Amino acid sequence: MHIASLEDDLAQAQLIHNTLTNNGHECTVFNLGKDLLAALSRPTAFDLLLLDWEIPDISGLEVVRWVRANLGYTMPIMFLTSRTLEEDLVVGLQAGADDYMIKPVRQNELLARLDALRRRHSPSVSQEQPFSCGAYEIDPSLDTIRLKGEKMDLAPKEYELALLLFRNPGQLFSRDVLSSRVWNREIPATSRTLDTHLSNLRRKLRLGAEHGVRLNASYALGYRLELITENHTT
Repeated sequence: MHIASLEDDLAQAQLIHNTLTNNGHECTVFNLGKDLLAALSRPTAFDLLLLDWEIPDISGLEVVRWVRANLGYTMPIMFLTSRTLEEDLVVGLQAGADDYMIKPVRQNELLARLDALRRRHSPSVSQEQPFSCGAYEIDPSLDTIRLKGEKMDLAPKEYELALLLFRNPGQLFSRDVLSSRVWNREIPATSRTLDTHLSNLRRKLRLGAEHGVRLNASYALGYRLELITENHTT
């Protein structure tokens, strides 16, 4: 992928650039938001935007809003930020960011999240091919999920929800997105439908670090299925 990175800290910018280029990606670094917007105003080959929030001239949040207003939602955007307040992250996601990662940069996690965003936005990925996630083997053509050879018994909506999460490890989904993707409608915040289905998935699929995955939940931000590896940093 050709990734545009907006980062004004020179050390961080170099780390991001090296991490991406050493793993087969092309990376163009921008230190100012106005320079990135100027590049985006011209025909470009960027496949993904990686944005710091705190930039001297135009914040990463303003860049997200400009991109969504002028270029639509086809280009994946991820925040790489020092901001940790839940309300800030909610604002960023509501503005149109697809994901976020809190600094300091964890190189393996960064690469995994970027790859997940690429798969999510790539129309060339077959939706029917079997694939694995942690210790799980998923076969969409047969509507089956197996854990170490054992077929998991799931209700239809539980399976659809699990399939969405397994297809997009590392991707943060809001409650509204999950409800629209699985139930094709918005589920009221007072309803326990989504929470019940997620609880059933944890129990029935035996989700946990011992099987290579973890389901993280934040009522305000959303839900993310994370891959667990032995080495989290490099």
